[in-house]
Amino acid sequence: MAIEILMPELGESVHEGTVSRWLKKEGDFVKEDEPVVEIMTDKVNTELPSPATGVLAKILIQEGDSVEVFHAMGIIEEQGAATASTPAAKDGPKAEPAKPAAAAPAKAEMPAPPSPNGGERRWYTPVVKAIAKQHSVSEKELAAIVGSGQGGRVTKKDLEAFLASGRGAVVAAPKLEPKPVPPTVAGPDQELVPMVGIRKMIAEAMVRSAAVPTVSTVQRVDVSAMVAFREHNKESFQEQYGVKLTYTPFFVKALSDSLIEFPLLNASLQPYGQVLMNRAVHIGVAVSLGEKGDQGLIVPVIRDCHKKTLIDLAKDLEAMARKARGNQLQVADVQGGTFTLTNPGSYGALFGTPMINAPQAGILGTYGINKEPVIVEDMIAIRSIMHIVLTYDHRLVDGLLAGRFLSSLRDRLQQFDFFK
Repeated sequence: MAIEILMPELGESVHEGTVSRWLKKEGDFVKEDEPVVEIMTDKVNTELPSPATGVLAKILIQEGDSVEVFHAMGIIEEQGAATASTPAAKDGPKAEPAKPAAAAPAKAEMPAPPSPNGGERRWYTPVVKAIAKQHSVSEKELAAIVGSGQGGRVTKKDLEAFLASGRGAVVAAPKLEPKPVPPTVAGPDQELVPMVGIRKMIAEAMVRSAAVPTVSTVQRVDVSAMVAFREHNKESFQEQYGVKLTYTPFFVKALSDSLIEFPLLNASLQPYGQVLMNRAVHIGVAVSLGEKGDQGLIVPVIRDCHKKTLIDLAKDLEAMARKARGNQLQVADVQGGTFTLTNPGSYGALFGTPMINAPQAGILGTYGINKEPVIVEDMIAIRSIMHIVLTYDHRLVDGLLAGRFLSSLRDRLQQFDFFK
């Protein structure tokens, strides 16, 4: 007889779990109450015992896959049907035929009423059970409802429709087909422009990024030394190296050094619970598209930032901005980033929470620099102050690590030892 290994209800608010590890393989012999599978939820990790003695005939939910409460994860063929598969039957001496075991007393449980799905026991989601309890719907009434869910499962809509009908008829909630979205028609003062190319690719990436659970953390930075250096050297820097000296190369250099110090911020979470650690630092930097910079933002990547000097980074940033203004960026120019930098402060933004570029672990926003009165050694001083904001994937990076990373970055900018 086949016995299902069911996902149990491990808490009132737990509706599903993940099979983290099977402790037995298909074909293995298992004893009743012997641990057979390891389950992980957002509240608990636990080993589930086998519901019967026999052979693990079939694994239905593979490791790493999720399973809803009360769904079958595997099938046990009971001992009577699987005696030949036991180690004793294969390797040991011939044993005398086992005497028929006395039937164990069945566990006391309420008899399940007949159901439309062939008399099998029916399972209901926690939501359905809660509604049924609230409205005193009996097991018999639940079993009479024709479910519209997968495999005839009774859904919330089915139960609500049953209650709305006066509880006198077997009903099934109508399956609502999604209404087709009518095409957009441009008005007399409008124009429809298709989203194509790089912008379309980035839009799709942002939709994926919106599904990542993120947190943002802020640090205030005194960049007076950096501001003073740029003011005194921007003209000579351009004459000597042929590129403008902006604040962005300083941000990229300090950021790449901090990413080497904290490699988990330079990593990415991959499918099947794997973390991809990057030894190289490839930073994507948001720049404006189009000659006037009015065609949106794009994030081309500067590669091997950890190996480059401030001057190298300034040249790369200039070349990248030039390609973006001329709409000459290729798809390869925006691929392969391990971390992202966005600088809204360049157009006056004071504060914000940037959106992560999944699957990267984080993105740093650098915001406007303003002179502010601050306390320095118990005296009021006017200093150049800015805010840096780190948005990070909270599945991979916790608040402590984020705070330490931002402190490291702050110290590098404040100490300003790029040329030592």
